[in-house]
Amino acid sequence: MPDIPAATPRARVRVPLRFADGYGADAELVTFHGLTDGREHLAVVLGEPGPVPLVRLHSECLTGDVFGSARCDCGPQLREAVERIAGRGGVLLYLRQEGRGIGLYNKLDAYALQDEGLDTYAANAALGLPEDARDYTAAAQMLGALGITELDLLSNNPDKAAQLRSLGIAVRDRVPTGVFTTPHNVRYLRAKVLQTQHTLPLAELTAG
Repeated sequence: MPDIPAATPRARVRVPLRFADGYGADAELVTFHGLTDGREHLAVVLGEPGPVPLVRLHSECLTGDVFGSARCDCGPQLREAVERIAGRGGVLLYLRQEGRGIGLYNKLDAYALQDEGLDTYAANAALGLPEDARDYTAAAQMLGALGITELDLLSNNPDKAAQLRSLGIAVRDRVPTGVFTTPHNVRYLRAKVLQTQHTLPLAELTAG
């Protein structure tokens, strides 16, 4: 198990969250000192977290989270996560890892290659980039700074749970998110199942 440096809370501020569909929740946003990657990641504390809170590691997606892009399921996952975590009590870590860590411009370059027939992982590889460049060390630091050593993880991605466990965070259970398909993201979701074993119902993700 790696010995990672400790991070500390930098500031806490209360922010009422409101979504386009009318749902709202009150949140505490927490910033941090000492994150190893130097990025401005954010913890969104919702409800009353218990001894084993519900936690989601949500990687930033400007196109999906802000502009409502139908090419991914990130926006609906973010909206769902806030409500589910607020109802139980827990934390959403909003991680500045656009495009699975390759950045916004590279992600859009990969989109252009996907339009030519490559899947999301093959497009990254064609650009000479990792299929998934995300490292969750900073997430483990943030959880430690919040006093969270055990959690239930709201995610379809087994790599998130594996990385957290390797970093000393006890993941008691991995709770799947909903399935948010559109005509534009079915191939993307199928690739996540086939390439990185995301827990999504493959039979429902037909490309037809």
